[in-house]
Formats: sequence, structure tokens, C-alpha cells
Amino acid sequence: MRWLHRSVPVGVWIAFAVVAAAPRTAAASEKPNIIVILADDLGTGDVKAYNPNCQIPTPHFDALAQEGTRFTDAHSPSAVCTPTRYGLLTGRYAWRSQLKNGVLGGLSPRLIEAQRYTLPQMLKDHGYHTACIGKWHLGMDWTIKPGRTVNELGIETREQVFNVAYDQPIKNGPPSVGFDYYFGIAASLDMVPYTFIENDRVTANPTEDRDFPLRLGNEKGRCRKGPAAPGFEVENVLPELTKKAVQYLRQRAKSDQPFFLYWPLTAPHTPIAPTPPWQKKSGFENAPYLDFVMQTDAAVGELLAELKKQHMDENTLIIFTSDNGCSPQADFPTLYKLGHNPNYLYRGHKADIYEGGHRVPFIVRWPKKVKANAQSEALVVLTDVMATCAEILGVKLPPDAGEDSISFLPALGLSRGPIRENAILHSINGSFAMRDGHWKLCVCPGSGGWSQPRPGQEPADAPDVQLFDLSKDIAEKNNLQAMHTERVAQMMKLLQQQVEDGRSTPGPRQKNTTPVIIRKK
Repeated sequence: MRWLHRSVPVGVWIAFAVVAAAPRTAAASEKPNIIVILADDLGTGDVKAYNPNCQIPTPHFDALAQEGTRFTDAHSPSAVCTPTRYGLLTGRYAWRSQLKNGVLGGLSPRLIEAQRYTLPQMLKDHGYHTACIGKWHLGMDWTIKPGRTVNELGIETREQVFNVAYDQPIKNGPPSVGFDYYFGIAASLDMVPYTFIENDRVTANPTEDRDFPLRLGNEKGRCRKGPAAPGFEVENVLPELTKKAVQYLRQRAKSDQPFFLYWPLTAPHTPIAPTPPWQKKSGFENAPYLDFVMQTDAAVGELLAELKKQHMDENTLIIFTSDNGCSPQADFPTLYKLGHNPNYLYRGHKADIYEGGHRVPFIVRWPKKVKANAQSEALVVLTDVMATCAEILGVKLPPDAGEDSISFLPALGLSRGPIRENAILHSINGSFAMRDGHWKLCVCPGSGGWSQPRPGQEPADAPDVQLFDLSKDIAEKNNLQAMHTERVAQMMKLLQQQVEDGRSTPGPRQKNTTPVIIRKK
């Protein structure tokens, strides 16, 4: 079933809507707790359950896979941080928002629109206590000093980092989009400000001016210099976020109210800073990235252990995934020599339109509901979490919410309904890719990101679009656009239609101003 077929009679869509609305709203006792764990820059090849050649043990990631279902065709809607997080929390592709490419900075204002219905707000409206503990990176409204500015849709400049009155309350942060509680950092851990935020205030005023190594043992690359709280150290962030998440579970164990915990980790993104007990834990002398992945796995293990200790694991749905592919900051040359490929079989890496940019691990564990030690080849995108949670609760999303969200319960065998057949993916420079079944059309001549051929550096004879048959060419080596011109035209039409409709699911057409641009050489 294709979501956008205009040829489907209206009566069929009405019938579908009636069926979709049929489930009753789940009673409080039937509602599962929901935990979404979003690793940061973790590649598919960094998880042993996905990559038999993974050079490190990942026992807790693997335990989730053994106790749940592992999706092998899962994707972040974007190959970089901010737009993926927008998509996850809204069920809507981020390029439909103001952000058409790139990422926000730590001082950028709120990206999620004021009237936008979100995943946490939906769950809160249906009886959940909601918490976000970790990396936000979706903007919040700081108090800007008189006569000063910060970049709205990009990373702040060095000249702007002290333009904020950090001792003043923050408006329009995570609590404004449906979270009852927030603790974490404003953006990536290599962006200012270097301080924790709890709800609407920093926990310590960042009065110092500091930076940190991007990777342990390499002093050449440094994080962006800027305001830091006294005593703030990047290596302590992952342990602190883990401690807060464990504390949250202990608090929720005292209540009968179901909870939603969104746990966006800061690791293994830069700064790659394993704590001393984890340094060289991988057994490799100069591979701190592998040590950091192992520490991230252990952090997930701590959360799972607490969940079990509090007797909440049986009725808790856990989704474990990553916001995009692994970054070259992991030091690929060293890792390749060790036999480890963080992005597994896939071409490219973080930022790219190629599979290495956006194909991510995606594991769903829900004891007594989801099959254990199972694998699904169904296409799934992180935007689909919202519609999935709505179907679990038996509620219908408003017509102007979750426009690009499709429940993956049918792919798990837990309901009847259409399984996603197509998806739109996005690179850091705003290049589109259209997935339709096993076909993938890249609407650009190169990577659209950081790997070769980079934007503007493509060969003179490179076609303006790339077509790959992923069923035969998962490494995206053979561009078939010249052999399948009709297929290219069909997929361009499907892409254009979903862009113009402002949605990729059935429903009223939404206002949209995003053009489909063919990125040329």
C-alpha cells in the first residue's frame, strides 16, 4: 500500500480511518511505560548484534536485541542531530520546519513550533508522566543581553557565546513541548554552554571560558571555546545523565502513573571522553572511541538493571536507536586498521545522504508483546515513534500532527495495517533522498555531506541524481539512473508530491514552502 496513491477511492480512506480510530483508549493499568534511548553518533557497526565483526563487546545493546526485535532497515530522517530530534518528537520531517539544512547551536531559540503537537505532549495528555534527561539540541529561548544576538538557525559564533544572561530563566525549552521534567545540556557536548540545565535554569552559572579536546589523547582538535560552569568536565556528563535516569526510574516506581522517559545520550559523540575506568577498556591502545562506545553500552546496562530491580521491565516498551551514523571524528583510519567499521556495510557516514549517514540501529523490546530474538526487514524511520505510541494507546492523532509518522506495530505483528513503503531522507546540506521499496534516489550528484564526493567536488561527468537498488547494492556503488529513467521520474514525482502535500500520510494537505531542489555540481 502506498500512502500517497490518489487513485484510492475516498470510501476506502474513510473505511481505513474508521478502523484506525476503532481501538478504545487504553486504561491506565494497560498502558506500558515507554523509554526511548537515543544514542548520539552511534553507528550500526558499533553494535555487536548488528555487526559480527564489531571489535568490542556490547552486552547490553545485544541483550535488548536478544529480548526484542531488531530492525535492519531503520533510518534517522536526517544524517545529523537537530533535524532527527525534531522528527522523533513531532512525527514530522524537520525540513518542513524553518531548518532546511545544518543543525542548531546551543544558544539557538526553540525550533519546535509553538502550536506543534508533540510525542511527549500526546503521552502527557493521556496520563503519562514525561521526562527528558540528556542532550536537547532543539533550541530554547535564552535571555539575550540588550543589543546582542545569537544565530537562530545555526551554531553560534565565538563572538556570540557570552551574549546570553545565563543566570536568567530559560523559556520555551523541553517543558514547553510536553515534558514534566528536564535535566541535561542545551545541545551537543562540543557546543556552549558547558553547564547542566534543570527544567528552566542552569544548575551552575557558566562563568568560565573553556574548551575541551574533541578526542581523548588528541589535543589538536578542540571543542568550541565558551562559557563553562566551574568544575564542569565533559567526561562526567554521561555518568551524570545515567545517574539522573536511574533516579527517575526509582521515583516512578513509587507511582502507578505510567511514564515516558526520553533519554537522548551525549555519547559516543565528541568530545570522545571515556572516564578513567573505561579508558583502554576495549583492549586497544589508541582507540578511545571504542572505549566510549563500551561505556555507553554500560550506561544502558545500568538503566536496564534499575528497571528490572524496580520490577518495571515487563510492562516497559524500550526503543533503542541512534540519531545518525557514526562521525569521522571517531578516527576511522585507526578503527579500520583494527578491523572495526562503525558504519558496518554502508557507504558514507554522519552528514551524508548515503546509507552510512542515516541507517541506524533500531531495537524494540517489550516483554510479552514483541517477539524476542527476532529481526524485521521492514522500513522504519524515527518519525514513526509518535504514530506507534498513539496506536498503542488507541488514540488518533490530530490531522495536523505526526504528518510523517507511520506506526510500526504491524511490522512487529501487533496490529493490522499498512507497513511503511517509502521515506524521505535528508543530508546536512539539505539534499533529499527518496526511498521507495528497495529503490533509493539521491537528488544530488554526491554525498550531500562530508564524505567524497563532497558538495561542489563531484566529478565533472557525475549525473545530477543517483539511483541505487539496495536489494542488490547495499554499498551504493552502482548508479543506475541512466538505465532506469522511468523509475527516476516516478520517484521524483512521489517526492515532489509528498513535499507539496506537507505530509506523507493520509490526511488534509498541510501548508508547505519547501521546494525540491536538485543539488547540481
